[in-house]
Amino acid sequence: MLPCPSDLCFGYLLRHGATENNLAKPPRLQGRGLDSPLSSAGREQAEAAAHALSAAQLAAVFSSPLLRARETAEVIANPHALSVQIVDDLIEVDVGQWEGRSWVEIARNDAERHRQFVSEPDIHGYRGGENLMQVRERVVPAIRQILTDHVGQNIASVAHNVVNRTYLATLMGLGLARSRDLAQSNCGINVIRYRGGEIKLLSMNSVFHLSDGVCSV
Repeated sequence: MLPCPSDLCFGYLLRHGATENNLAKPPRLQGRGLDSPLSSAGREQAEAAAHALSAAQLAAVFSSPLLRARETAEVIANPHALSVQIVDDLIEVDVGQWEGRSWVEIARNDAERHRQFVSEPDIHGYRGGENLMQVRERVVPAIRQILTDHVGQNIASVAHNVVNRTYLATLMGLGLARSRDLAQSNCGINVIRYRGGEIKLLSMNSVFHLSDGVCSV
């Protein structure tokens, strides 16, 4: 990887490594209420991501305040001798009363609210939690600030499934209901370029660095 040109910033946006909740079958929702650590597979994913970014000459590494993101960010920051900087607005969506439940269970036991959420998640949020418009309103300016503060440098940020999908849908000009169609594998890497006030998505959810044994969706 080459040094970043002086007039732009390359941002590597990742989802954290897998937790036991991610690996459950079916997976269980974990918003900001379940502050789970990485599983052993999740730590392998973080190590693989760190290796993939080891030549990126990162100037800064940012993270959501949640443990699974911080642990991932610390592994990525280590080869660059960096301390992880916490950005509160990168915290995962508040899933309210659906915390710890699977989508199968939610669709069965809270069918009408689930239908509303799927069709209009920007208006009808997680029961007792945030909607995706609220997520977008905090995440988009937070990431823009990170990028504008680091022109001429490469940076990495570790956030979450819903945070990343909401942000990427916004960059792509998609409605927030379409964000559910965007894959964000654990420790998948999205590459973003900032130049002259414009943010462009260069690649999404790259998982070339992850083996089949540790790549989860």
